[in-house]
Amino acid sequence: MGFKIVTADERLKEKSGIKGVIFGPAKIGKTSLLWTLDPETTLFVDLEAGGLAVQEWKGDSTVVRTWEQARDLAAFIGGSNPALREDQTYSEAHHAHVLKEYGDPASMDKYETIFIDSITVAGRLCFQWSKGQPQSFSEKTGKPNMLGTYGLHGQEMISWLSQLQHTKNKNIWFVGLLDKKVDDFNRIMWTPQIEGAKTALELPGIVDEVVSMVEMPKEDGETYRAFICQTPNSWGFPAGDRSGTLEMIEKPHLGDLMAKIKAGARKSHQSYTYNIEETTNE
Repeated sequence: MGFKIVTADERLKEKSGIKGVIFGPAKIGKTSLLWTLDPETTLFVDLEAGGLAVQEWKGDSTVVRTWEQARDLAAFIGGSNPALREDQTYSEAHHAHVLKEYGDPASMDKYETIFIDSITVAGRLCFQWSKGQPQSFSEKTGKPNMLGTYGLHGQEMISWLSQLQHTKNKNIWFVGLLDKKVDDFNRIMWTPQIEGAKTALELPGIVDEVVSMVEMPKEDGETYRAFICQTPNSWGFPAGDRSGTLEMIEKPHLGDLMAKIKAGARKSHQSYTYNIEETTNE
């Protein structure tokens, strides 16, 4: 099979979805962002059994309780990866098996946005599954090998995220917990709560948008919820905007955030220009 050259006009006409992750402290209202999305075109993937906050939300949902289910759902949504061997997850063989279990993939056509709550729980399910695989045990002694467990866990999580990231025509949003830590120098550090270091390290390179949903202080001492969308930021929140359309602080409305990104009004290119002032020796 030869390479296909996509022209600029064809690329601009292509319908591509936004891939992003929203981190926030517990009880900040991450799941409630569903209320800002169109229930007719949104699928809620519930890994946390946390639907109480959106019990009256009118959209469709599916419950995922095992890592095998999470992988099958990713294959069902994203299709097959032709680069993989038949014995690998997300291969054409795996996809064919999933279609027998789940039915016609056309049932997903109505959904424009997949809202996955949460990546934190997905990491726990993956880690629990990884602990039972042969890689997690020493070939010589049969004893648990945590190095092997974490290695397999990292591979599995990155493959799962990449599979969903390659779903071109849908918005895929993950939400996850954000931890506040204090280091030895009494500095506050905000880190995503995901099992293993590999996923948190590589995730920003996989998704388009990294957003922190946090409480920000007002001048009168009150607080308000906000999306932090750019890095570096003075608070140290994980963030990043590949679209170039978002401000440092945006209102916590996921529907409006996606509309702003899709409008494509990129900020000035000045931010991508680096000027080094010339200095002369006196």
